[in-house]
Amino acid sequence: MESTLRRTWAEINLDAIAYNYTKIREKIGKDVKFLGVVKADAYGHGSIQVGHLLEDLGADYLAVSSADEALELRLNGIKMPILILGHTPKEQVGRLIEFDITQAITCKAKADEYSAEAVKCGGTLKVHIKVDTGMSRLGYLCDNGYFETGVEGIVEACNMPGLNAEGIFTHFAEADEHGEEKDRYTKHQFELFMNVINAVEEKLGRKFQIRHCANTGATVRFPETYLDMVRPGLLLYGYGEFAHQMNLKPAMTMKTTVSTIKIYPNGTEISYGGMFVTDKKTRIGVLPYGYADGFLRSLSNKCSLYTKEGPAKLRGKICMDMCMIDITDMPTVDVGSEVEIFGEKNSIDTLADAAGTIPYELTCAVSKRVPRIYIRDGKVIEKELMLRM
Repeated sequence: MESTLRRTWAEINLDAIAYNYTKIREKIGKDVKFLGVVKADAYGHGSIQVGHLLEDLGADYLAVSSADEALELRLNGIKMPILILGHTPKEQVGRLIEFDITQAITCKAKADEYSAEAVKCGGTLKVHIKVDTGMSRLGYLCDNGYFETGVEGIVEACNMPGLNAEGIFTHFAEADEHGEEKDRYTKHQFELFMNVINAVEEKLGRKFQIRHCANTGATVRFPETYLDMVRPGLLLYGYGEFAHQMNLKPAMTMKTTVSTIKIYPNGTEISYGGMFVTDKKTRIGVLPYGYADGFLRSLSNKCSLYTKEGPAKLRGKICMDMCMIDITDMPTVDVGSEVEIFGEKNSIDTLADAAGTIPYELTCAVSKRVPRIYIRDGKVIEKELMLRM
């Protein structure tokens, strides 16, 4: 769908993602598989576009959260293996088999359901077994006295009719955090995971084809956890301290323009609730970018956006469709001037810190009314607007 693209838009640099992929590949080595996490529309970057890119680059797997996300990739021509990390209703098993989609199994109840449905469909569902080693979320519980029962449950699932247990995986809870206790916890999770794998494989009399556990933090900090495949998320898109450590490139740049300029006298309250009051004659730029576009309201009066004359402080509360910046000392910033919300000049990490969150939340928050412009080989290859017309 066509868009003016001059209100507020996101530029997705696929070249940056390709660069990051290559650098991560160099780090993990040619014998380790690469799974690209593209759930939540590739964290706002566009799962179809990123999926095709990773397929072209030679990645081995993609991961999504739901059957709908997986089917979106399949129906848009992506042929590489896809793993669903989250819940899939049993009624969808037939479609997973039809479209060759791999499903995570997290407990006996799911294994029973998926097995029965696969048998009913007359097919085989490829699955990866999830082990809860300390994330305390999903997976067969194997810690704190549950080792034997957890192992038995996994063996049972692997032997169920209609299921092909290709892989086994776990998720680290603290691999991206620093400190002796955090490192000790990650190492405990990894040791437990390996003990589970060894016990299960011994009972099965066969080995899993793919063992994986290394998320972004582990990919950078714990090479012993690479096993058969790594699952970098934030790292692939070039955000966070580990991306800086590896000199990776941020993939998304959010931009808007100055739509209106107002001059206010000393003592004027700006926006809802009068959070900011001018202390002199102030030139305010109104931007068509608000919390309905993905600008977290928690950033009200706490950050700066980048103009051609440098950082401009955000003034007052963020509105649904607008926000205001102080351009008093920026005479060349005028109506129509571009403003970078985050990108190379205005780090998303700085905004995330100010909001008390992580970069993921900011990229995932970019709403469907924000057009995406995709850049590959230095050229715009696609413009996408998710609104239905």
